[in-house]
Amino acid sequence: MQRRGKLQELLTHAGLTVVEEVRPGSLFPPEAAWRIARGTAAPDGGAREGLDAAWWRGLSGGDGEFLVAVHGHRIGGNDSWWTRVRQTGGGAPELSGDPGFVALSLDGQVLLAAVPGTDGPRVTALDRLPERLEEAAEAAGRETETERAEIWAAVPGRHAWPLHWAEGIGSNPAAPDELLIRLLDVEDGFLHGCDRPAVLDAAVAHSDPRVRSRPADTFRPKLTSDQWVSVVRAEPSPSRRVLWAEHACRWGAELPEDVYDDLLAGPSRAEAAELPELPARHLPDLATDPDARVRAAACARWQDLAAPLRERLLADTDDAVRTTALLAHHTAVPMPREVFAGLPDPRRALERCCLEPELEAELVRDGDVEARRALAANPALGAHGVAVLAQDPQDEIRAAVAQRRDLTEEQRAAVRHDFDPTSMSRTLAWVEDLHGDADAMRRLAASSHPLVRRSVARARHLPPDVVARLARDEDRVVRLFLAESCEDAPADMLLDVWRWWDGSFSHPGRPRNHPNFPREGLLRHLTDHSGRMRRLALDDPRSTAADVARLARDPEAEVRRRAAEDPRLSPQDAVRLLNDPAAHVRDTAVRSPRLPARVLAGLLHDRDTARTAVTNPAIPVPVLHRILAAAAAAVAARS
Repeated sequence: MQRRGKLQELLTHAGLTVVEEVRPGSLFPPEAAWRIARGTAAPDGGAREGLDAAWWRGLSGGDGEFLVAVHGHRIGGNDSWWTRVRQTGGGAPELSGDPGFVALSLDGQVLLAAVPGTDGPRVTALDRLPERLEEAAEAAGRETETERAEIWAAVPGRHAWPLHWAEGIGSNPAAPDELLIRLLDVEDGFLHGCDRPAVLDAAVAHSDPRVRSRPADTFRPKLTSDQWVSVVRAEPSPSRRVLWAEHACRWGAELPEDVYDDLLAGPSRAEAAELPELPARHLPDLATDPDARVRAAACARWQDLAAPLRERLLADTDDAVRTTALLAHHTAVPMPREVFAGLPDPRRALERCCLEPELEAELVRDGDVEARRALAANPALGAHGVAVLAQDPQDEIRAAVAQRRDLTEEQRAAVRHDFDPTSMSRTLAWVEDLHGDADAMRRLAASSHPLVRRSVARARHLPPDVVARLARDEDRVVRLFLAESCEDAPADMLLDVWRWWDGSFSHPGRPRNHPNFPREGLLRHLTDHSGRMRRLALDDPRSTAADVARLARDPEAEVRRRAAEDPRLSPQDAVRLLNDPAAHVRDTAVRSPRLPARVLAGLLHDRDTARTAVTNPAIPVPVLHRILAAAAAAVAARS
């Protein structure tokens, strides 16, 4: 709001009245206007020494209104909005000089701009803007091989935005491993999405601890077991060494026994004792360790402890260790009333322990809501307790009972409870454990409970009859999960899911990138009323460059974005899409390898596009090396 107020004050001082803030919609976007103003994408005839009254009259038209964006006063932190203003007096608005502005007539025909520059203000005035942009795109598309070579020979040239290059170059798919390994000494943020073995090998062996740990500290690490071992061994901090070992185990890596030996010998022994894959040979030492935290951690492996060690822990002098041991002991042995009454916090016992029948009967009948809720999910709850809680007056408790593993499907169907089909859905762990059991999957796929069926649909492979059943499920989330997770999902269902789902953060690209997604016959959707379906037309092997050109002019931004991704896009259309009203379409066009070299070189030197432009795979590898050298020098100078 403060930025908006300052913008209004500046415009008022310039003799303009603010009418409204305007999204580009189908208008020429402010970002493209700034590129023209800065000279990185200017059509011919734009440069001027000044702006006279005639230009301002042409801009504002008969009603005195036009669109303006002022540098440093960008609504929402970007240049995606225009401000519609009305000029109330005669003469020219006092907008020239700092901080710089771009202005567009309401019909999109006239563009005026003035921005500061190292050699003084740069003034631009263009009429017939759409026509000039079309001419510029056509001319750029006629670039010759000789011209292209000359342009790349001059890049990077002036180092306008080398820090942006440092941040983006690691995401260029054409960058060789050698370059990315050099980049580790400059900028390591690209490692979050890197899956190249040689680069990851270099990263986990890097001299900088921050670089070494970066590949492990991501949402979905791409490390092998050997690379995880390198990360753990090389970490100088004992506590973080245990943390990386924990992450490695979570992602299925196998750590050698000597790694566990080292972790247990270090100052973070108590944390290391909690690692789930700890070799059993260490348990006797842990159970008799002088540190109570270590002894308590040993209780998590209760079934692996010898009977004398269990007895010792049950009689431990430390209250916390003794309580932890009691809870572990009573997961199989019924807990008497006096032991339950003596617990400092009974909740953990309610969640996981087997209780003596009379105590359990009393709690499921007369316990408070919190106690009954905990018992409803307790896997050790007896059949009588389950039956009582299935009739509980609280719907959330009955709902928890309905998700239990020990119910038959007839019993599950008899539990009356509400289920919100729009709520966040998690895979039931006990169903996931049965994914490899074909008979169990058949039984559970017929469950009355949507969450059970959704959990079945998360299996990577399912019998054909189960797939066919789930593909017809009335719950569309079941069909979605089948499309996301099951490699056997049928093509017709995948196409149906595509009509309403475009991929999630956890399963990006599904269902469209599913191996069974149909490719043949998609061209019929070229004229579909739904933009989602028109996007598919270019996936058909019979589609042509003419179809790409058609969709590059589609009224829906997502369709134009799909065209911008296509390798058959013409250079002229790639240039046109750089001026698209939708930011994500422009960003896709900036990455298009079909861009002419002259245009792409200009984008490398523009503030708003440099970070994305450097990811374009059309940049020759020798040029990428020169760009990296310039970026490295800039990063070093900043340090």
